[in-house]
Amino acid sequence: MLPVDMHHQEFDPSEALSDTIKCFWYNSRDFGELQSSFEVVPDGYAEIIFHFGSLSSISHNGDLQPLPSPFMMGLLNEPVLFYTKNRLEIIGIRCFPWTVFDLLGLPSGKIGVRIVKHSIAQLQSSLEKSIHAGRIEEALAQVKQYFLNIHMQIKMDSMLFKAGVAMQVANGTMPVSQVAAAAHATVRTLERKFKQSSGYSVKDVSGLMRFERVRNHLWLHPDVNLAGLAHELGYTDQSHLSREFKRYSGTTPAAFARKAKKGKPAASPDFVAFIQD
Repeated sequence: MLPVDMHHQEFDPSEALSDTIKCFWYNSRDFGELQSSFEVVPDGYAEIIFHFGSLSSISHNGDLQPLPSPFMMGLLNEPVLFYTKNRLEIIGIRCFPWTVFDLLGLPSGKIGVRIVKHSIAQLQSSLEKSIHAGRIEEALAQVKQYFLNIHMQIKMDSMLFKAGVAMQVANGTMPVSQVAAAAHATVRTLERKFKQSSGYSVKDVSGLMRFERVRNHLWLHPDVNLAGLAHELGYTDQSHLSREFKRYSGTTPAAFARKAKKGKPAASPDFVAFIQD
């Protein structure tokens, strides 16, 4: 969920990349001289993040850890806090979780904020020059071309693509057996390939997709009837929705809706990821 004064833009991928990348995005904000924090809430995507400015997160031992650029954010099971100050600009590549590891040639895993050594880091210097000169489109063109080049060198699994499409169309409400049928695979084969490619099960990713739908709806329509929303999105009842929502967000749907009322939507429903403290 973006602060209302954060500048945000999203850019669709070319058709050649649409099977692996949801979108490219850019945002910027001046946080001031004092250190500020913002929270990233889980959704159904993995992100590759280039940043220009200072950005830190809490390490496993509780210390503040400066993050290199780029870094990767896999699927999250809970919100993550980031810390920054002054001007921060970000170029993000939002990927489908079942494609991101193959795209980068990396082993899959469940690590949320992931620092990786990869040739993509070679883009940082030229991107920084473009960003500092205010040539955002030029920077994005470099990123898009990089991914077009590496995409040509890999073969995406059509089974996973079909499964992913089915899950997205159903907003995470489709049973695993039906996802497998849509992908023309057995449940066992689909689950094995899904875990190999994303580090998560079909059910895990479906749960995040459904949570994302609830989160976006509450942000845009905070007065919605929760019992009705639970029924619409395939939860057993309102209590089931509330438990799942708190599991991923750390707060209740009602508390989230109250926070949403304090601000106005500043981005498309597809991008409700950052919440400033």
